[in-house]
Parts: sequence; structure tokens; C-alpha cells
Amino acid sequence: MAVTEKSILTRLYVVTAFMFLFAIAVLFKLVNIQFVQGDKYKALAMERTEKMFTIAPNRGNLYSDDGSLLATSVSRYTIRFDAVTVSDENFRENIVPLSNSLSKMLGKPSSHYQKLLRKAKVNKNRYALIARNLDYSEYITVKDFPLFNKGPYKGGLIIEQKTVREHPLGKIAERSVGYENVDDEGYYSGVGLERAYGEYLRGVQGKRLKQKIAKGQWKPIGWENIVEPKDGYDLVSTIDINIQDIAHHALLGQLEHYKADHGCVIVMETETGEVKAISNLGRTEAGKYYERLNYAIGESSEPGSTFKLMSLVAALEDKVIDTSTVIDTEKGRWKIYDRIVKDSKWGGYGKISAGHAFEVSSNTAFAKMIHNNYKNDPEKYVNRLMRMNLNKKLDLPIKGEGEPVIRFPGDKGWSGISLAWMSHGYEVSMTPLQVLTFYNAIANDGEMVKPRLIKEVKEWDQTIQKFDKEVINEAVCSKETAAKVQELLKNVVEKKYGTGHGLYSPNFSMAGKTGTAQKNYVSKDPDKLKYISSFAGYFPAENPKYSCIVVIHEPDKSVGYYGADVSGPVFKSVAQKVYATSPLVDEVDMEKMKDQRLDKSYQRYYAEAQKNYKQVPNVKGMSGMDAISILENLGIEVEVRGNGKVKRQSVSQGTNIKDTKKITLELS
Repeated sequence: MAVTEKSILTRLYVVTAFMFLFAIAVLFKLVNIQFVQGDKYKALAMERTEKMFTIAPNRGNLYSDDGSLLATSVSRYTIRFDAVTVSDENFRENIVPLSNSLSKMLGKPSSHYQKLLRKAKVNKNRYALIARNLDYSEYITVKDFPLFNKGPYKGGLIIEQKTVREHPLGKIAERSVGYENVDDEGYYSGVGLERAYGEYLRGVQGKRLKQKIAKGQWKPIGWENIVEPKDGYDLVSTIDINIQDIAHHALLGQLEHYKADHGCVIVMETETGEVKAISNLGRTEAGKYYERLNYAIGESSEPGSTFKLMSLVAALEDKVIDTSTVIDTEKGRWKIYDRIVKDSKWGGYGKISAGHAFEVSSNTAFAKMIHNNYKNDPEKYVNRLMRMNLNKKLDLPIKGEGEPVIRFPGDKGWSGISLAWMSHGYEVSMTPLQVLTFYNAIANDGEMVKPRLIKEVKEWDQTIQKFDKEVINEAVCSKETAAKVQELLKNVVEKKYGTGHGLYSPNFSMAGKTGTAQKNYVSKDPDKLKYISSFAGYFPAENPKYSCIVVIHEPDKSVGYYGADVSGPVFKSVAQKVYATSPLVDEVDMEKMKDQRLDKSYQRYYAEAQKNYKQVPNVKGMSGMDAISILENLGIEVEVRGNGKVKRQSVSQGTNIKDTKKITLELS
């Protein structure tokens, strides 16, 4: 028995010792966790229960040149209910009036919301969905509802905000307006102006602390953000929605008529390079058209006969010919090595001047003109083209500009027929906007300006950055050469023999060049042969205000494919309607400013008028931004409602400015 007692005592001592050592180990671990690794575990616990979330700022607005919204950010709100934080007493007192308020605003019966809220309370749901996609005014209203007005803790109100991008004017210039996305790693992608000027539009992210609740959901803590987001800047584009609408529908109608694959149209202000309209339409399998790709900027292809202008300018500048130089068109067929250059007119044009060859668009005349005059020194011709910037990109901020191709002797693809083929727009490649930029330079007496899609960056009414006219090449040619080809471009439309005479109208003048380029011409299968129809030029012919190019790919050959027939009517429609809608005249009852004509932005007129104003001016029809600028410069406080142009003004024209402290403008 003694042995047994001793054995028991030994075991007891062992167990006690073990427990003592275990207690020491536990104590050591507790000390280690508390003092050595405490910060680590506190941070880990915090990370698992509380987390900092980023808040996307409101993206800046994108406006047309008259203040109409092309793209804007709109806040949308989701309302949820935390049933756990609400006391039973508060819940009983407010469930019926809260449900009645929700029913009145959201349209469902009060019983629906009572059932939803009671179920959340019973199930201790901390994240019950009440409503989605509310606008700001609805969100403000919900915050004042019974129970919810007690806040996130006593009232259980959870607010989630997200920002969505909307295009108020629908599909207008959709591809050029574009979009911008950001991935989880913070890398941005997208197209158009939204991507090109994303650094201005994005703003600065805010921060919001949230607490983890059931089922991996996160609930905002408190009302306020840790860091408030900073909204992005606004962009004022050069797009004129009136001209854009005209161009879009003119192009769409022609694409549908000719069952073409795709096409584009660009309208640019001659003096400044401001792009007033840019439309890109591609065909779906169902035969519908939409803004699929930015063909105007991104698609580089052989321009065909519109390139004859570049060849003629080069030859005139190098003085290897004059417009009166006679060229034999060889009955419309001219063989060079093993290839034959053909005119569209069977039998050719006989012996004609270089100027007349341009007006009738003779391929044989241009092939002979360039080949014969440059064959011993082909570098001279190519160098002249390069001095006219035809081998350089426009360096646009919009991503995806197509690469221009002007081969140099010795380059891959250069051969003995290259000069002849380049002369009339083959073995070269340019985008529609690159071609238009050259035509615009000719309309500008030789000055080449960079196309521009943005006027300025703004924060409210303050200009952050202004984008002014940028000259690419002060003189792509001499003024003498420019004057000569200007006359020929005018004759293309006005003379009965000109390839564009079918577009002639006695009511307004145009100047331009037709182009019909073949696609897949190396194939011997006639079914694979496609066409690119184009027309490039400017209007009015005498004092150009706008330049324009229309390019249509793969029209149905059974309907037609010549540039004058397919693309030319779009050009004419744009020119005609812009002529009809451009004149803007306003009269102000002031002795020094009577019957003065306003330019489109009204700025030039009012800069002078402000010196003399004693009465409230008429700002109806102006863009909101221009009207605000004018009135505030006169010392009048302005309240604005809506977007776009001024539809109504609360103080009528002629009211004494001294008696006017505030005016409300209603915009369309």
C-alpha cells in the first residue's frame, strides 16, 4: 500500500510539474503576444474587422463647345438596413411610418417594407437591401425618413454610393468621347477623349472606413469619410453638336443606301484645327450601324486619288511642272514595265494640262508626271512629301492613331513602279484625319495646324488649362502653289467636266477632290475586289471656314463605288446644312452695338460690349458657360438650372444693371 501511495504521489508531482511548466509556457506566450507581437496581432484583428476602402471621386464632365453635356458622372445610392443596431423600442415606434415613407417614394405597398424590415429584425440581418440606384435627391429624402433619421447606429441606415458614367446626348460622337476603365492593379485602359484626358477627368480618390459584418459584408462606420474624394476637372471639347448631328445622319444614310462595311466623316475648323464633328460607323451582321471603331483616327489605308493633291503640290513646289504643262494620257492606258495604269474613262482624255488632269482625276497623267520627272532622282519626290509632314503622325493625345506610310527608295516594297503608283494614292497609306489635315493646310494657304478635340480644362468656371491653336508646319508649300491648287479644287466641283461636278450647287461654294481606291487589287478574283470611296475638301471655296473628309469602305459595287457618288453627297449634305444653320445674329438695344453679328461663341462681340453695358443683355440661345461669364463680369450673381443653352432668363433684356443683383438662367 505504501508503494501505491508513493506511486500516486510521484504521479501527482509529475502532473503538477507538467501543469506548472504549461502555465509558464502559457504565461510566456501571453507576454510574447501582448508585448512582442502585440502590434502585429492588433493590426491583423483590425484588418479582419475594419478595413479602409477607397471612394471613387466624381469624374469630370465632358462638354461640347456650346456647353451641352457629352459625358457626365452621376452618383447612385444603395440603401441597406442594419437591424442589429436598432433598439426594439425604436423599431416598434418607427417601422410603420418608415414603411409608409418608403412606399410613397418607391411605389411598393407599405406592407412589403414592413415585412422586409420585420424579417431583417428577426434574422438579425445587418445588411438588408432596401433600395438600389437612387439619385441624390432621393438619397437625401431617405435620410430624413422615420428611424433612418437617427443615423447609422440608432437608425440602422447604411448608405452605399457609386458613380456611373452617362452620355446625355446618346450616341453622338460616342467613339471619340470614348471611355476609361481601371483594373485591380490600378492600370488604366480605354479609348477616345475619356482615356486621353483621364488624368484631368479622374479626380482624387477618397477613403472610407468600413466594419466587417456577417457573411463577408462590410458596413460603413459613421457618416463621414476619412478622406473626402476630390472631383475631376471638366473638359470643354471642340465638338459642335449641331454639326455632329448633321455629319452623323448624312453618313448613316449613305452607308445604308450603299450597304457599305464602314465609314467616317470629319469636319474641322480651317483656321484653328478644332474638330467640330467626327463620326465613325461600322456595320453589324444584322445590317445596322453603330460607332464600332475610330476609323477616322485609327485606320490607315491607301487614299487613292485624294493623294493626287499631294503629288501635284510636290511637283509644283519642285518646279518640275506647272499647271499648264501638257501631258498625254495615252488613251487612258499607260504601261510601265509589266503593269498598266488605267483611267476610269475608257479612251483617256488625250493631251491635257496638268491642271486639267487633276480636275478630271487622270491616273495616267499623274503616273507619267511623277515617274518621268522623278525617275532619275526619286528621293527628291519622297523628300518633298516628307517635308510636307505626310510621313509623320499627328501626335494626337487619343490613343491608336494609324501609322502613315511613305516609302523611301531602298525600303522594302520599293520598286520601279513605285513613283507611278504613289502619284495617284497607292503604295502610300494615311488615316482620314491625316489626309484632311493636309487639305486643311491648303485651305489655310499652306499653314498646317494640328487637329484639336479639346478647348480647355475647367474647374467650375475657372480655366485650369487652355489648348490653343498649334501649327505643325508653317508652310507645306508656297502661297503661290496653294493659290493654284485652290483654284483647281474649286474647279473639280464647279466645272462641268470636274469629277465632283455632280455636287455643285449655285447656292453655296465647295472645293475638293474625289477619290476611289481599290482594295485587294492584287487578287485575281474579281469578287474580292473592294473599293474605298472618299471626298476631301473645304467650304466655302473662297474663304474657307470648314474642311471636311468623308471615307466609306466597301460599298456594294452593284449600287455604286465612285467617290463622287458615294462619299461626295455626304460632304455636300454637311456643307449645305452647316451653311443653312451657321448664321447667328442678335440685336442689343445699345447705341454703340446695334446690329452687330455674333460669332458662334459670342465671346468676341461681348468682350467689347461689356465695356458699354448699362442694361441686362439677352443671353438666350447662348451656351451656359458663355452666359455665366458675361453676366458675372457685369457684376451680376448667376444661378443656373440644367445644362446646355440658355432657354430662359429671370431678368428680361433691357433691365438696368444697377437694379439687378441676381439672375436665374434655365438651360435646355
